[in-house]
Amino acid sequence: MSLDTTSSDTSSSTAAARDQLFLIDAVTDEDVQIASAWIERHSRVPDPRTVPMTGRALDRVLDGLTDGDPLVTPVRVVHTKPDTPSRGLRRWIRPRKGDARVAVGEPATLSDLRQRFEATAGRSLSTYVARQASLTLDRAERDIIGNEYKVPRFVVEELTERSQFRRDLAELSKAVNTPLAEVRARVHKILDEMVATENKQAVELWGQLGAFFSRAYRVEIDDESLAALRELDKSYPLVFLPNHRSYLDPLVLRPALLDQGLPLNHVMGGINVGFWPIGPLAKRSGVVLIQRKFSDDVYKWTLRQYMSFLLSKKFNLEWYIEGGRSRTGKLRPPRFGLLTYLVDALETSTAADAYLVPTSITYDRLHEVGAMTAEMHGAQKQAEGIRMAIDYVRAQGKIRGTVYLRFGTPMSVRAFLEEHEDKRVAVQRAALAVSHAINEATPVTPAALVAMAMLGTEDRALDMAEMCGVIDPLAHYIRLRGLPTAGGVDLTDRAVVTAALRTQVTAGVVTRFDDGPEPLYLLAQDKHLVASFFRNNTIHFFVMRAIGELVVLRTEDCPQGVAGADDLWRSALELRDLLKFEFFFGDKREFGARLEAEVDLIDPGWRDRLDTPGYAVSTLERQPFHLAHRVLQPIFEAYQVVADRLMLADPNAEFDKAAFLTECLGVAHSRRLRQELDHSEAISNELFDTALQLADNRGILNSDAPDVRERREQFAVEIAAWGRVSRRIRAMVYRRLAGHEGAADSPLADHPTDADRSGESR
Repeated sequence: MSLDTTSSDTSSSTAAARDQLFLIDAVTDEDVQIASAWIERHSRVPDPRTVPMTGRALDRVLDGLTDGDPLVTPVRVVHTKPDTPSRGLRRWIRPRKGDARVAVGEPATLSDLRQRFEATAGRSLSTYVARQASLTLDRAERDIIGNEYKVPRFVVEELTERSQFRRDLAELSKAVNTPLAEVRARVHKILDEMVATENKQAVELWGQLGAFFSRAYRVEIDDESLAALRELDKSYPLVFLPNHRSYLDPLVLRPALLDQGLPLNHVMGGINVGFWPIGPLAKRSGVVLIQRKFSDDVYKWTLRQYMSFLLSKKFNLEWYIEGGRSRTGKLRPPRFGLLTYLVDALETSTAADAYLVPTSITYDRLHEVGAMTAEMHGAQKQAEGIRMAIDYVRAQGKIRGTVYLRFGTPMSVRAFLEEHEDKRVAVQRAALAVSHAINEATPVTPAALVAMAMLGTEDRALDMAEMCGVIDPLAHYIRLRGLPTAGGVDLTDRAVVTAALRTQVTAGVVTRFDDGPEPLYLLAQDKHLVASFFRNNTIHFFVMRAIGELVVLRTEDCPQGVAGADDLWRSALELRDLLKFEFFFGDKREFGARLEAEVDLIDPGWRDRLDTPGYAVSTLERQPFHLAHRVLQPIFEAYQVVADRLMLADPNAEFDKAAFLTECLGVAHSRRLRQELDHSEAISNELFDTALQLADNRGILNSDAPDVRERREQFAVEIAAWGRVSRRIRAMVYRRLAGHEGAADSPLADHPTDADRSGESR
């Protein structure tokens, strides 16, 4: 590839002995004049032939070249300086004198171009030559304007004109039993809707819009990991798989990657954001608009063909592995669909491999959390559209915060395929591995710890000393485990906690009471789900500790009060199964190792003392912090609502999920008003939904089995038992806060559930 940067001679010595044909890629008359002047200075032959790259003129010139074999050299005028600070407006302004440079594509002889054209079995030589010239000019231009403009060109033409494509299309026609012409038309329609048609102006304008949308945030990036990704990108296509917290995610991630020298990602986005003007602009800046749900074979085949093309050309991809935004702040279970298409596409592409990049995006404040938590209370999701976009933009000007970008170790797709013969297993293992890596890369934020402290005692106000009394031991635990922290801050620093608390007060999540002897802080009314969203961003780091607390205390319920490691392990596996739709657990061996490590932190000598009467209670009471009631009790309470209502439902009647969830919301609200639930965050459609998934997994949701009523009751009793254990741990916290041993006046007496009442009646 040749590039004119110093007005040096770019033609080879061989070119002096042959004719030259320059193809000019220009739009304005001024650009044509600049290109022509450059050609006059650099041509090795007098009066070289020039022709515009587009239009009938190129047809006539190529048809007339029956003798000789000229060297074909494409040139393009590139403008590198904007006339205004707004880069996105560059397409509408006249370039300033002196900002134009000439990009020169790699030359080729006409005979070579003819030979390559004939090998493709194409239909138009001039179209093929213009396309190849444009592609080589794109590569030359990127050396001037930067790697962010690395975009594919003529995708549909390159895909559909290949002989292999036409053969595969014929096979598809037979497979779906549809005439070839009809299938071809359908494929072209899908490609027209799907394929990103990037151009420089749209990329710039999208960048400006992204900066405006996310103007409220300071972005903190993991520079060290990105340096390694830049090296890997030189050899393989990268597939960025972020978690999904906000509509801002792609607008935050893109500039961060571009600023680090990585090329533009092709973002696999839902067609739901295809509304005007966002959709057309997004498509022209690298967003691939695909249907949210599709089942027909033609659509699937077309998507695989497009992804194979992108991998072969070594373009990077990006999509959100959860499939949609998390409403709870926890990482959702991964979706396997696009990853399956990626594996299929890799096998038919020329790429040696592709690497999955786990990507964590964490916000310490987020505007849309309020709307998402309202949805968990039964509100309708606002439809995407221009009105929603305008409201969203306005809201961004009212907050200030930080967003943290972290990257896990890249994972080879080929390695998963080599390790697992079954492709489906390979895809599932890859998706789960990516999800684990995202969680491990997510930093603990001060906002998450403040939320965790407040949610553990949501009906009781805390002063600053009490707040730090909760957070300081957690911070020491985080340091002991070597967990990542946002910005590397010292979470034991009182100033850090104070700043995070002040931010939550400003956001209206926490209220401050100043009319007493000292300031007090309390969760604001109806803000419990908002607080839980930020706590849940890092809840995965604390789940095993919470399970450890529960299983140690549960050993006291063993027969004759004598327990051992086997009893602890059985209880742990019971919890693992109960919570498998809420959290990502490893296999039993990994789960056991992590559990033992957590119990070792509670007491290294637990193996020899577990059967000592009173050991569990005394050991847990001595701990500087407790997590079970902050992390798991709200889940048990939500699950209890579902389990109790299932006991009352007719197993032979058709199950109406929407009506059932509405009923659960009402029951949960009622129980909370009667103080039969300790946590307002248990009033959540998301938690009710995962409880239903668990019930379905156990075969008690839609079943005509004769014992389904008994098994539903057993389900409710199991959940109630764990709820009682978590409330005992919560009572320990309240006793410490109250400064006395008794809890007779505390609001923590065990609440009777329908399952308890059922047991009493028996």
